[in-house]
Amino acid sequence: MANGKLIEDEAGIEALVRSLKRVAVLGIKTEQQAGQPAFSVPKYVQSQGIEVVPVPVYYPEVKEILGKPVFRTISAIPGELDLVDVFRRPQDIDQHVDDLIAKKPRAVWFQLGIRNDVAAKRLIEAGIDVVQDRCLLVDHQRYAAD
Repeated sequence: MANGKLIEDEAGIEALVRSLKRVAVLGIKTEQQAGQPAFSVPKYVQSQGIEVVPVPVYYPEVKEILGKPVFRTISAIPGELDLVDVFRRPQDIDQHVDDLIAKKPRAVWFQLGIRNDVAAKRLIEAGIDVVQDRCLLVDHQRYAAD
């Protein structure tokens, strides 16, 4: 099985953000937390015509975010995923790695300020590309916004 890779070069980031059609957001916040990046970033991504699949970690009563039905695990999402955008503290990512590997998205993106080298290594070994410590909104605006 082919390994994934750690995407750190600008050309790799650009190619990834330009290719996005469907992004799951792990740790997405709800409309009640609209000022927080874990809501504003996915809202921006959706505004760019990319399908956002919400996967909140908290808010068990919430059934929809951004007008889309929520899923409780990444592996429960039907269909292919280009990317899982992760809004979790680094120490909280480990509990999601098996779920991410089971789903096999093309790439996993740890948001700005989030690094977990152990989780990244496991994902890469499972054939999933990884981006660490970058803001999807900033990089999308830089490379892919019309």
